[in-house]
Amino acid sequence: MMPGGLTEAKPATPEIQQIANEVKPQLEQKTNETYKDFEAVEYKTQVVAGVNYYIKVRIGDNNYIHLKIFKSLPGENESLTLTGYQTGKSKDDELKGF
Repeated sequence: MMPGGLTEAKPATPEIQQIANEVKPQLEQKTNETYKDFEAVEYKTQVVAGVNYYIKVRIGDNNYIHLKIFKSLPGENESLTLTGYQTGKSKDDELKGF
């Protein structure tokens, strides 16, 4: 994997769902919405000075949101940070860097 480049999309794992769940309160605060459905479906990663996770999350029937989450390097003991999000996405929208 090349530093800075995005990986191919992979199906979400329980670990990815846990990462999405951890930043859900940050997202709800920023969007001023509450998400009853919140299912991670796929993700990509990007190695930087830590890792950026790009996660596609299903928030309704055909409603999706793309999350960008930063995880610092091990040992820095910082929590996960929601650094960006894109609303109005569908199941077929590709996860891209933003």
